[in-house]
Amino acid sequence: MTVRKKRCPRSDSSWLDSVVEGPDTGYSGQFFLWQGGAGSPCGSPLDLYLSIYRIRLGCACTRRPRNQRKKRNIMHILNARLRGETTLVDIEIEGERIARITPVPETREHAPRPGDYDAAGRLVTPQFVEAHIHLDYANTEGVPRENESGTLFEAIEIWGERKRLGLHTKEDIKVKALAAARRAAEHGVGFIRTHVDVTDPSFAGFEALAELRDEIRPWCDLQIVAFPQNGIYAFAGGDKLMERAMDAGADVVGGIPHLEPTREAGVASLAWLFDLAEKHSAPIDVHTDEIDDPHSRFVEVMAAEAAKRSMGEQTVVSHSVAMAYYSPGYIARLMPKLAAAKVRFAVCPNENLHLQGLGFSGPVPRGVAPVKTLTEYGIPVSFCQDSMSDPFYPMGDGDLLRILDSGLHVSHMLTPQHLPTALDFITSNPAGNLGMTDHDIAEGRAANLLVLDATDDREAVQTKASVLLSIHRGTEVLRREPSAPTWTIEDGTPGNDPA
Repeated sequence: MTVRKKRCPRSDSSWLDSVVEGPDTGYSGQFFLWQGGAGSPCGSPLDLYLSIYRIRLGCACTRRPRNQRKKRNIMHILNARLRGETTLVDIEIEGERIARITPVPETREHAPRPGDYDAAGRLVTPQFVEAHIHLDYANTEGVPRENESGTLFEAIEIWGERKRLGLHTKEDIKVKALAAARRAAEHGVGFIRTHVDVTDPSFAGFEALAELRDEIRPWCDLQIVAFPQNGIYAFAGGDKLMERAMDAGADVVGGIPHLEPTREAGVASLAWLFDLAEKHSAPIDVHTDEIDDPHSRFVEVMAAEAAKRSMGEQTVVSHSVAMAYYSPGYIARLMPKLAAAKVRFAVCPNENLHLQGLGFSGPVPRGVAPVKTLTEYGIPVSFCQDSMSDPFYPMGDGDLLRILDSGLHVSHMLTPQHLPTALDFITSNPAGNLGMTDHDIAEGRAANLLVLDATDDREAVQTKASVLLSIHRGTEVLRREPSAPTWTIEDGTPGNDPA
Protein backbone atom coordinates (compact mmCIF):
# COMPACT_ATOMS: atom_id res chain seq x y z
CA MET A 1 0.00 0.00 0.00
CA THR A 2 1.28 3.42 -0.98
CA VAL A 3 0.24 6.23 1.35
CA ARG A 4 0.24 9.71 -0.10
CA LYS A 5 -1.29 12.94 1.27
CA LYS A 6 -3.41 15.18 -0.95
CA ARG A 7 -5.72 18.05 -0.01
CA CYS A 8 -9.27 18.17 -1.29
CA PRO A 9 -9.28 20.80 -4.08
CA ARG A 10 -12.23 22.68 -2.52
CA SER A 11 -11.37 22.45 1.15
CA ASP A 12 -8.69 23.66 3.52
CA SER A 13 -9.21 20.86 6.02
CA SER A 14 -9.75 17.63 4.07
CA TRP A 15 -6.81 15.31 3.51
CA LEU A 16 -6.45 12.22 1.43
CA ASP A 17 -6.04 9.25 3.76
CA SER A 18 -4.51 6.83 1.28
CA VAL A 19 -3.78 6.11 -2.33
CA VAL A 20 -3.86 2.41 -3.00
CA GLU A 21 -3.02 0.37 -6.07
CA GLY A 22 -5.94 -2.06 -6.19
CA PRO A 23 -4.70 -5.58 -7.01
CA ASP A 24 -7.69 -7.39 -5.50
CA THR A 25 -10.21 -5.44 -7.55
CA GLY A 26 -9.02 -6.66 -10.91
CA TYR A 27 -8.42 -3.06 -11.94
CA SER A 28 -5.19 -1.14 -12.20
CA GLY A 29 -5.31 2.47 -11.23
CA GLN A 30 -5.26 4.85 -8.31
CA PHE A 31 -7.96 4.81 -5.65
CA PHE A 32 -8.36 8.15 -3.88
CA LEU A 33 -10.10 8.08 -0.49
CA TRP A 34 -11.04 11.59 0.63
CA GLN A 35 -11.73 12.15 4.31
CA GLY A 36 -14.44 14.77 4.58
CA GLY A 37 -14.02 17.56 7.11
CA ALA A 38 -15.39 20.94 8.05
CA GLY A 39 -16.10 22.90 4.92
CA SER A 40 -15.60 19.91 2.63
CA PRO A 41 -18.01 19.66 -0.30
CA CYS A 42 -17.97 15.90 0.24
CA GLY A 43 -20.48 16.41 3.05
CA SER A 44 -20.17 13.06 4.79
CA PRO A 45 -17.11 11.64 6.59
CA LEU A 46 -16.24 9.55 3.55
CA ASP A 47 -17.81 9.94 0.12
CA LEU A 48 -16.69 7.57 -2.63
CA TYR A 49 -17.22 8.21 -6.31
CA LEU A 50 -16.11 5.96 -9.14
CA SER A 51 -14.87 7.31 -12.44
CA ILE A 52 -14.98 4.33 -14.78
CA TYR A 53 -12.64 5.95 -17.26
CA ARG A 54 -9.81 6.57 -14.80
CA ILE A 55 -10.71 3.78 -12.33
CA ARG A 56 -10.34 6.32 -9.59
CA LEU A 57 -12.19 6.87 -6.33
CA GLY A 58 -12.35 10.44 -5.14
CA CYS A 59 -14.49 13.27 -3.89
CA ALA A 60 -17.17 14.55 -6.24
CA CYS A 61 -15.40 17.84 -6.77
CA THR A 62 -12.53 16.03 -8.55
CA ARG A 63 -14.83 14.84 -11.36
CA ARG A 64 -15.52 16.88 -14.45
CA PRO A 65 -18.92 16.91 -16.10
CA ARG A 66 -18.99 14.53 -19.06
CA ASN A 67 -19.02 17.34 -21.62
CA GLN A 68 -15.90 18.89 -20.03
CA ARG A 69 -13.73 15.77 -19.91
CA LYS A 70 -10.52 16.02 -21.82
CA LYS A 71 -10.55 14.24 -25.17
CA ARG A 72 -7.79 11.76 -25.92
CA ASN A 73 -5.21 13.11 -28.33
CA ILE A 74 -5.01 11.31 -31.66
CA MET A 75 -1.96 11.61 -33.90
CA HIS A 76 -0.86 9.78 -37.03
CA ILE A 77 2.68 9.08 -38.19
CA LEU A 78 2.33 8.46 -41.90
CA ASN A 79 4.61 6.54 -44.27
CA ALA A 80 6.75 5.11 -41.49
CA ARG A 81 9.36 2.39 -41.89
CA LEU A 82 9.66 -0.16 -39.09
CA ARG A 83 12.92 -1.94 -38.33
CA GLY A 84 13.48 -4.96 -40.54
CA GLU A 85 10.41 -4.24 -42.69
CA THR A 86 10.14 -3.11 -46.30
CA THR A 87 6.44 -2.15 -46.35
CA LEU A 88 5.65 1.34 -45.11
CA VAL A 89 2.97 1.76 -42.46
CA ASP A 90 0.79 4.39 -40.82
CA ILE A 91 0.92 4.53 -37.02
CA GLU A 92 -2.08 5.87 -35.13
CA ILE A 93 -1.44 7.10 -31.60
CA GLU A 94 -4.41 7.56 -29.30
CA GLY A 95 -3.74 8.98 -25.87
CA GLU A 96 -0.58 7.37 -24.50
CA ARG A 97 -0.66 4.25 -26.67
CA ILE A 98 -0.24 2.99 -30.19
CA ALA A 99 -3.79 2.24 -31.31
CA ARG A 100 -3.24 0.90 -34.82
CA ILE A 101 -0.48 0.09 -37.30
CA THR A 102 -1.72 -0.33 -40.86
CA PRO A 103 -0.06 -0.66 -44.27
CA VAL A 104 0.06 2.58 -46.23
CA PRO A 105 -2.96 2.62 -48.60
CA GLU A 106 -2.47 3.06 -52.32
CA THR A 107 -4.64 6.17 -52.21
CA ARG A 108 -5.55 8.19 -49.15
CA GLU A 109 -9.17 9.04 -48.49
CA HIS A 110 -8.32 12.36 -46.85
CA ALA A 111 -5.44 14.78 -46.49
CA PRO A 112 -3.19 14.59 -43.42
CA ARG A 113 -4.84 16.09 -40.34
CA PRO A 114 -3.31 18.95 -38.36
CA GLY A 115 -0.64 17.48 -36.10
CA ASP A 116 -0.03 14.41 -38.26
CA TYR A 117 3.57 13.69 -39.20
CA ASP A 118 4.81 12.39 -42.56
CA ALA A 119 7.84 10.19 -41.91
CA ALA A 120 8.40 9.94 -45.68
CA GLY A 121 9.82 6.42 -45.48
CA ARG A 122 12.11 7.13 -42.55
CA LEU A 123 12.80 4.74 -39.69
CA VAL A 124 10.55 4.67 -36.62
CA THR A 125 12.10 3.12 -33.51
CA PRO A 126 11.39 2.99 -29.80
CA GLN A 127 12.82 5.91 -27.84
CA PHE A 128 16.42 5.40 -26.79
CA VAL A 129 17.11 4.19 -23.25
CA GLU A 130 20.10 5.43 -21.24
CA ALA A 131 20.74 2.58 -18.80
CA HIS A 132 23.83 3.90 -17.00
CA ILE A 133 24.71 7.52 -16.32
CA HIS A 134 25.65 9.74 -13.36
CA LEU A 135 23.47 12.83 -13.66
CA ASP A 136 24.55 14.13 -10.26
CA TYR A 137 28.12 14.37 -11.62
CA ALA A 138 27.15 16.04 -14.91
CA ASN A 139 28.80 19.28 -16.01
CA THR A 140 31.25 19.42 -13.08
CA GLU A 141 34.46 18.86 -15.06
CA GLY A 142 37.35 21.10 -13.94
CA VAL A 143 35.91 22.06 -10.54
CA PRO A 144 37.69 22.18 -8.15
CA ARG A 145 40.49 20.97 -10.44
CA GLU A 146 41.23 19.02 -13.59
CA ASN A 147 41.90 15.29 -13.65
CA GLU A 148 45.53 15.55 -14.77
CA SER A 149 46.20 11.80 -14.90
CA GLY A 150 42.88 10.94 -16.50
CA THR A 151 42.52 7.94 -14.19
CA LEU A 152 39.46 6.63 -12.42
CA PHE A 153 41.13 6.95 -9.04
CA GLU A 154 42.07 10.62 -9.45
CA ALA A 155 38.49 11.26 -10.57
CA ILE A 156 37.21 9.69 -7.34
CA GLU A 157 39.62 11.90 -5.36
CA ILE A 158 38.37 15.03 -7.12
CA TRP A 159 34.78 14.04 -6.50
CA GLY A 160 35.56 13.64 -2.80
CA GLU A 161 37.11 17.11 -2.76
CA ARG A 162 33.93 18.59 -4.24
CA LYS A 163 31.94 17.12 -1.38
CA ARG A 164 34.38 18.25 1.31
CA LEU A 165 34.54 21.80 -0.10
CA GLY A 166 30.77 22.16 -0.11
CA LEU A 167 30.59 22.51 -3.90
CA HIS A 168 28.09 19.67 -4.06
CA THR A 169 24.83 21.56 -3.40
CA LYS A 170 21.33 20.40 -4.25
CA GLU A 171 20.55 23.50 -6.29
CA ASP A 172 23.72 23.25 -8.38
CA ILE A 173 23.31 19.53 -8.98
CA LYS A 174 19.71 19.92 -10.07
CA VAL A 175 20.48 22.65 -12.61
CA LYS A 176 23.38 20.70 -14.11
CA ALA A 177 21.52 17.38 -14.12
CA LEU A 178 18.53 18.94 -15.85
CA ALA A 179 20.78 20.35 -18.57
CA ALA A 180 22.29 16.90 -19.11
CA ALA A 181 18.90 15.18 -19.21
CA ARG A 182 17.58 17.71 -21.72
CA ARG A 183 20.61 17.18 -23.94
CA ALA A 184 20.07 13.42 -23.86
CA ALA A 185 16.38 13.94 -24.70
CA GLU A 186 17.39 16.02 -27.71
CA HIS A 187 19.21 12.91 -28.93
CA GLY A 188 16.12 10.72 -28.53
CA VAL A 189 16.46 9.45 -24.96
CA GLY A 190 13.14 8.97 -23.16
CA PHE A 191 14.22 6.75 -20.27
CA ILE A 192 17.23 7.15 -17.97
CA ARG A 193 18.71 5.14 -15.12
CA THR A 194 21.02 7.40 -13.15
CA HIS A 195 23.37 6.31 -10.40
CA VAL A 196 23.42 8.86 -7.56
CA ASP A 197 26.21 9.04 -4.98
CA VAL A 198 24.69 8.49 -1.53
CA THR A 199 28.01 8.31 0.36
CA ASP A 200 27.48 11.99 1.04
CA PRO A 201 25.84 12.70 4.40
CA SER A 202 24.31 15.90 2.98
CA PHE A 203 22.26 13.73 0.58
CA ALA A 204 22.33 16.67 -1.83
CA GLY A 205 22.61 14.55 -4.95
CA PHE A 206 19.81 12.20 -4.01
CA GLU A 207 17.43 15.00 -3.04
CA ALA A 208 18.17 16.88 -6.27
CA LEU A 209 17.56 13.87 -8.49
CA ALA A 210 14.46 12.81 -6.56
CA GLU A 211 12.92 16.21 -7.28
CA LEU A 212 14.06 16.09 -10.89
CA ARG A 213 12.54 12.63 -11.33
CA ASP A 214 9.09 14.10 -10.73
CA GLU A 215 9.63 17.30 -12.69
CA ILE A 216 10.81 15.74 -15.96
CA ARG A 217 8.29 12.90 -15.99
CA PRO A 218 6.27 14.43 -18.86
CA TRP A 219 9.19 13.89 -21.22
CA CYS A 220 11.52 11.38 -19.52
CA ASP A 221 11.17 8.51 -17.06
CA LEU A 222 14.02 8.60 -14.55
CA GLN A 223 15.16 5.75 -12.30
CA ILE A 224 17.49 6.44 -9.37
CA VAL A 225 20.16 3.97 -8.29
CA ALA A 226 21.40 4.37 -4.71
CA PHE A 227 25.13 4.26 -5.47
CA PRO A 228 27.80 4.12 -2.72
CA GLN A 229 30.65 5.79 -4.64
CA ASN A 230 33.07 5.30 -1.73
CA GLY A 231 31.84 1.84 -0.72
CA ILE A 232 29.54 0.60 2.03
CA TYR A 233 32.33 -0.75 4.25
CA ALA A 234 35.19 1.43 2.99
CA PHE A 235 33.13 4.53 3.86
CA ALA A 236 32.06 4.97 7.48
CA GLY A 237 28.30 4.60 7.66
CA GLY A 238 27.99 3.69 4.00
CA ASP A 239 25.53 0.91 4.77
CA LYS A 240 23.29 3.26 6.77
CA LEU A 241 23.29 5.80 3.95
CA MET A 242 22.28 3.08 1.49
CA GLU A 243 19.38 2.09 3.74
CA ARG A 244 18.38 5.74 4.06
CA ALA A 245 18.35 6.16 0.28
CA MET A 246 16.19 3.10 -0.29
CA ASP A 247 13.79 4.18 2.45
CA ALA A 248 13.62 7.62 0.82
CA GLY A 249 12.51 6.24 -2.53
CA ALA A 250 15.53 5.11 -4.55
CA ASP A 251 14.42 2.71 -7.29
CA VAL A 252 17.49 0.48 -7.55
CA VAL A 253 20.26 -0.83 -5.27
CA GLY A 254 23.80 -0.04 -6.45
CA GLY A 255 27.25 -1.06 -5.26
CA ILE A 256 30.97 -1.03 -5.93
CA PRO A 257 32.61 -4.17 -4.45
CA HIS A 258 36.06 -3.69 -6.00
CA LEU A 259 36.55 -0.51 -3.92
CA GLU A 260 35.89 -2.24 -0.60
CA PRO A 261 38.94 -2.75 1.68
CA THR A 262 39.49 -6.44 0.83
CA ARG A 263 38.26 -9.13 -1.53
CA GLU A 264 36.34 -10.64 1.39
CA ALA A 265 34.72 -7.29 2.20
CA GLY A 266 33.71 -6.94 -1.44
CA VAL A 267 32.06 -10.36 -1.43
CA ALA A 268 30.29 -9.52 1.84
CA SER A 269 29.11 -6.21 0.39
CA LEU A 270 27.42 -7.99 -2.49
CA ALA A 271 25.54 -10.33 -0.17
CA TRP A 272 24.45 -7.31 1.88
CA LEU A 273 23.34 -5.42 -1.25
CA PHE A 274 21.27 -8.35 -2.49
CA ASP A 275 19.66 -8.59 0.95
CA LEU A 276 18.81 -4.88 0.73
CA ALA A 277 17.36 -5.33 -2.75
CA GLU A 278 15.20 -8.24 -1.59
CA LYS A 279 14.01 -6.25 1.43
CA HIS A 280 12.77 -3.45 -0.83
CA SER A 281 11.70 -5.69 -3.75
CA ALA A 282 14.10 -3.63 -5.85
CA PRO A 283 16.38 -4.49 -8.76
CA ILE A 284 20.15 -4.30 -8.35
CA ASP A 285 22.72 -2.59 -10.61
CA VAL A 286 26.33 -2.78 -9.44
CA HIS A 287 29.57 -1.20 -10.66
CA THR A 288 31.48 -4.45 -11.02
CA ASP A 289 35.22 -4.93 -11.59
CA GLU A 290 35.81 -1.47 -13.09
CA ILE A 291 39.54 -1.89 -12.68
CA ASP A 292 42.51 -3.04 -14.80
CA ASP A 293 42.99 -6.19 -12.73
CA PRO A 294 42.41 -9.73 -14.03
CA HIS A 295 42.10 -10.91 -10.42
CA SER A 296 39.03 -8.75 -9.81
CA ARG A 297 36.28 -11.31 -10.29
CA PHE A 298 33.21 -10.00 -8.51
CA VAL A 299 31.19 -10.67 -11.66
CA GLU A 300 31.10 -14.36 -10.76
CA VAL A 301 29.90 -13.48 -7.26
CA MET A 302 27.16 -11.30 -8.76
CA ALA A 303 26.03 -14.19 -10.95
CA ALA A 304 26.08 -16.66 -8.05
CA GLU A 305 24.03 -14.36 -5.78
CA ALA A 306 21.56 -13.61 -8.57
CA ALA A 307 21.11 -17.29 -9.38
CA LYS A 308 20.73 -18.29 -5.72
CA ARG A 309 18.00 -15.68 -5.19
CA SER A 310 16.33 -16.08 -8.63
CA MET A 311 17.04 -12.39 -9.28
CA GLY A 312 18.99 -12.68 -12.53
CA GLU A 313 16.56 -10.71 -14.67
CA GLN A 314 16.61 -7.91 -12.08
CA THR A 315 20.42 -7.90 -11.86
CA VAL A 316 22.65 -5.62 -13.95
CA VAL A 317 26.42 -5.95 -14.06
CA SER A 318 27.81 -2.52 -14.96
CA HIS A 319 31.22 -1.90 -16.56
CA SER A 320 32.99 -5.19 -15.67
CA VAL A 321 36.08 -4.00 -17.55
CA ALA A 322 38.31 -6.55 -15.82
CA MET A 323 36.70 -9.15 -18.09
CA ALA A 324 38.88 -7.73 -20.88
CA TYR A 325 41.90 -9.10 -18.99
CA TYR A 326 40.55 -12.55 -18.10
CA SER A 327 42.22 -15.59 -19.62
CA PRO A 328 40.39 -17.47 -22.39
CA GLY A 329 40.09 -20.45 -20.07
CA TYR A 330 38.37 -18.45 -17.35
CA ILE A 331 36.09 -16.70 -19.86
CA ALA A 332 35.01 -20.10 -21.21
CA ARG A 333 34.09 -21.20 -17.68
CA LEU A 334 32.46 -17.89 -16.72
CA MET A 335 30.15 -17.28 -19.67
CA PRO A 336 27.83 -20.28 -19.15
CA LYS A 337 27.43 -19.21 -15.50
CA LEU A 338 26.42 -15.69 -16.51
CA ALA A 339 23.96 -17.00 -19.08
CA ALA A 340 22.43 -19.48 -16.63
CA ALA A 341 22.05 -16.75 -14.00
CA LYS A 342 20.23 -14.54 -16.58
CA VAL A 343 22.09 -11.40 -15.52
CA ARG A 344 22.26 -8.37 -17.80
CA PHE A 345 25.16 -6.03 -18.65
CA ALA A 346 25.62 -2.27 -19.00
CA VAL A 347 28.79 -1.37 -20.91
CA CYS A 348 30.20 2.16 -21.27
CA PRO A 349 32.67 1.92 -24.18
CA ASN A 350 33.67 5.56 -24.60
CA GLU A 351 34.38 6.26 -20.96
CA ASN A 352 36.20 3.02 -20.27
CA LEU A 353 38.33 3.41 -23.40
CA HIS A 354 39.38 6.71 -21.83
CA LEU A 355 39.90 5.49 -18.24
CA GLN A 356 41.40 2.04 -18.66
CA GLY A 357 44.90 0.97 -19.63
CA LEU A 358 46.66 4.16 -18.54
CA GLY A 359 49.24 2.28 -16.47
CA PHE A 360 50.42 0.00 -19.28
CA SER A 361 53.76 0.55 -20.98
CA GLY A 362 53.32 -2.14 -23.62
CA PRO A 363 50.29 -2.83 -25.81
CA VAL A 364 47.37 -1.01 -24.20
CA PRO A 365 44.27 -3.16 -23.61
CA ARG A 366 40.90 -1.80 -24.61
CA GLY A 367 39.41 -2.16 -21.15
CA VAL A 368 35.88 -2.92 -22.36
CA ALA A 369 33.88 -6.01 -21.44
CA PRO A 370 33.77 -8.68 -24.22
CA VAL A 371 30.43 -7.64 -25.67
CA LYS A 372 30.57 -9.89 -28.71
CA THR A 373 31.20 -12.97 -26.58
CA LEU A 374 28.46 -12.00 -24.14
CA THR A 375 25.93 -11.65 -26.96
CA GLU A 376 26.98 -15.00 -28.41
CA TYR A 377 25.90 -16.54 -25.11
CA GLY A 378 22.56 -14.75 -25.29
CA ILE A 379 23.42 -12.32 -22.48
CA PRO A 380 21.71 -8.92 -22.99
CA VAL A 381 24.15 -6.00 -23.25
CA SER A 382 23.42 -2.27 -23.32
CA PHE A 383 25.73 0.52 -24.48
CA CYS A 384 25.62 3.54 -22.18
CA GLN A 385 27.00 7.08 -21.86
CA ASP A 386 28.12 6.92 -18.17
CA SER A 387 29.29 10.54 -17.81
CA MET A 388 28.73 13.97 -19.31
CA SER A 389 31.60 16.37 -18.62
CA ASP A 390 32.73 15.41 -15.13
CA PRO A 391 36.00 14.43 -13.38
CA PHE A 392 35.72 10.92 -14.82
CA TYR A 393 35.15 11.89 -18.46
CA PRO A 394 35.50 15.38 -19.97
CA MET A 395 33.33 14.63 -23.02
CA GLY A 396 29.84 13.20 -23.48
CA ASP A 397 26.77 14.82 -25.00
CA GLY A 398 24.08 12.21 -24.35
CA ASP A 399 24.07 10.98 -27.96
CA LEU A 400 23.64 7.22 -27.69
CA LEU A 401 24.19 6.74 -31.42
CA ARG A 402 27.73 8.02 -30.86
CA ILE A 403 28.16 5.55 -27.99
CA LEU A 404 26.71 2.74 -30.10
CA ASP A 405 29.14 3.52 -32.91
CA SER A 406 32.11 3.29 -30.53
CA GLY A 407 30.80 0.14 -28.89
CA LEU A 408 30.36 -1.67 -32.19
CA HIS A 409 33.85 -0.66 -33.29
CA VAL A 410 35.65 -1.70 -30.12
CA SER A 411 33.68 -4.97 -29.95
CA HIS A 412 34.41 -5.99 -33.57
CA MET A 413 30.69 -6.03 -34.36
CA LEU A 414 30.56 -4.06 -37.63
CA THR A 415 29.41 -7.20 -39.39
CA PRO A 416 26.38 -8.27 -41.46
CA GLN A 417 25.40 -10.39 -38.48
CA HIS A 418 25.24 -7.50 -36.00
CA LEU A 419 24.56 -4.25 -37.89
CA PRO A 420 20.91 -5.00 -38.85
CA THR A 421 19.96 -5.14 -35.16
CA ALA A 422 22.50 -2.67 -33.79
CA LEU A 423 19.86 -0.37 -32.29
CA ASP A 424 18.92 -3.14 -29.83
CA PHE A 425 21.92 -2.01 -27.76
CA ILE A 426 20.25 1.35 -27.05
CA THR A 427 16.55 0.37 -27.19
CA SER A 428 15.25 -3.07 -26.21
CA ASN A 429 18.33 -4.26 -24.31
CA PRO A 430 18.59 -1.28 -21.94
CA ALA A 431 14.81 -1.26 -21.61
CA GLY A 432 15.16 -4.73 -20.14
CA ASN A 433 17.75 -3.40 -17.69
CA LEU A 434 15.14 -0.90 -16.51
CA GLY A 435 12.51 -3.61 -16.14
CA MET A 436 10.54 -2.62 -19.26
CA THR A 437 9.24 -5.65 -21.12
CA ASP A 438 7.20 -3.95 -23.84
CA HIS A 439 9.52 -1.33 -25.33
CA ASP A 440 8.75 -1.89 -28.99
CA ILE A 441 6.54 -0.60 -31.78
CA ALA A 442 3.31 -2.60 -31.71
CA GLU A 443 -0.40 -2.05 -31.27
CA GLY A 444 -1.31 -1.54 -27.63
CA ARG A 445 2.21 -0.56 -26.60
CA ALA A 446 3.03 2.75 -24.97
CA ALA A 447 3.70 5.40 -27.61
CA ASN A 448 7.38 6.04 -26.85
CA LEU A 449 8.97 6.40 -30.26
CA LEU A 450 11.31 8.27 -32.55
CA VAL A 451 11.50 9.12 -36.22
CA LEU A 452 15.14 8.94 -37.31
CA ASP A 453 16.61 10.46 -40.46
CA ALA A 454 17.59 7.00 -41.72
CA THR A 455 15.98 3.93 -43.24
CA ASP A 456 17.58 1.13 -41.19
CA ASP A 457 19.85 0.41 -38.21
CA ARG A 458 23.01 0.43 -40.28
CA GLU A 459 22.35 3.85 -41.80
CA ALA A 460 21.34 5.25 -38.41
CA VAL A 461 24.70 4.24 -36.93
CA GLN A 462 26.76 5.25 -39.97
CA THR A 463 25.28 8.75 -40.25
CA LYS A 464 24.52 9.33 -36.54
CA ALA A 465 21.00 9.97 -37.74
CA SER A 466 19.21 13.03 -36.44
CA VAL A 467 16.12 12.56 -34.30
CA LEU A 468 13.38 14.26 -36.33
CA LEU A 469 10.51 13.48 -33.96
CA SER A 470 10.38 12.24 -30.36
CA ILE A 471 7.18 11.11 -28.66
CA HIS A 472 6.96 10.12 -24.99
CA ARG A 473 3.79 8.44 -23.74
CA GLY A 474 1.86 9.83 -26.66
CA THR A 475 3.04 13.41 -26.20
CA GLU A 476 5.28 15.07 -28.74
CA VAL A 477 8.53 16.11 -27.02
CA LEU A 478 10.43 17.65 -29.92
CA ARG A 479 10.79 17.72 -33.66
CA ARG A 480 13.39 19.06 -36.07
CA GLU A 481 13.59 19.42 -39.81
CA PRO A 482 15.89 17.22 -41.90
CA SER A 483 18.97 19.11 -42.98
CA ALA A 484 21.46 18.77 -45.81
CA PRO A 485 24.50 20.86 -46.76
CA THR A 486 24.27 23.39 -49.58
CA TRP A 487 27.27 23.17 -51.89
CA THR A 488 28.70 26.57 -52.77
CA ILE A 489 31.65 25.55 -54.97
CA GLU A 490 31.65 24.84 -58.69
CA ASP A 491 32.86 21.25 -58.94
CA GLY A 492 31.73 20.47 -62.48
CA THR A 493 28.84 18.30 -61.32
CA PRO A 494 25.55 19.12 -63.08
CA GLY A 495 23.18 20.85 -60.69
CA ASN A 496 25.92 21.94 -58.29
CA ASP A 497 26.59 25.31 -59.91
CA PRO A 498 26.11 27.86 -57.09
CA ALA A 499 25.10 30.47 -59.70
